[in-house]
Amino acid sequence: MKLGFIGMGNMASAILLGALKAGYLNPQEVWAYDVNREKLAQRAQETGIHAASSPVELVDAVDVVLLAVKPNTIEEVVTQTYDHLKGKGVISIALGWNHARYRQILPQDTRVVFIMPNTPCMVGEGMSLIEAGGDLTDDEMTFARGLFESIGSVETLKPELMGVGGTLSGCGPAFLYMVIEALADGAVVHGLPRDTAYRLASQMVLGSGKMQLQTGIHPGILKDNVCSPGGSTIRGVRALEDGGLRRAMIDAIDRAVNMK
Repeated sequence: MKLGFIGMGNMASAILLGALKAGYLNPQEVWAYDVNREKLAQRAQETGIHAASSPVELVDAVDVVLLAVKPNTIEEVVTQTYDHLKGKGVISIALGWNHARYRQILPQDTRVVFIMPNTPCMVGEGMSLIEAGGDLTDDEMTFARGLFESIGSVETLKPELMGVGGTLSGCGPAFLYMVIEALADGAVVHGLPRDTAYRLASQMVLGSGKMQLQTGIHPGILKDNVCSPGGSTIRGVRALEDGGLRRAMIDAIDRAVNMK
């Protein structure tokens, strides 16, 4: 299907570049529009995609539109392209714009699904959440799912769970970057060069996550398997418990979910 990106910011660029690298998208069947014409022209030159001169031109050229603009500009874009969106499929990654909200402003025969990707999409290890209940056609949904599977993993969630799911997968990377930084700091204290410490900590996080995903073993059991009686790891675990790591992580998700 011909795909058009309205908005070519960091996340849209990550999706585009990742899907092109994976071979899922053909640049000759991709259009993009961004208010920053210079940035758009540079991206088109780098990738071979088509640069549209307006949102209307883009919508007319494609089968599926991926809305990747800031949430507070969604209504403006829809108003500008309203008549041209009729009969089209829309993928939205704008935070807060779920299926029910879109149905209030889109033409009746425009189909839409809300998807929440996260920044690790940039390296092909994203976690994208698809809101259940979207009304894309089967072919459009297959295309949308394939697009995000080409840059990571995909999970379908009920609408009422998108908020907490998006908090975990979307905010979680920031929390883990803090963990990586802190672990590296601890190693630097004992003389390990900082660049080496970051590499070791980051690869350790990557490998640990992959091990849990591929084995399906409970994280607590995997932790226990590393902790020898009286050993260094269990002593470190006690330090983390004394420092309130578990409580802090739970509180981080809770506060991020309950923004009010």
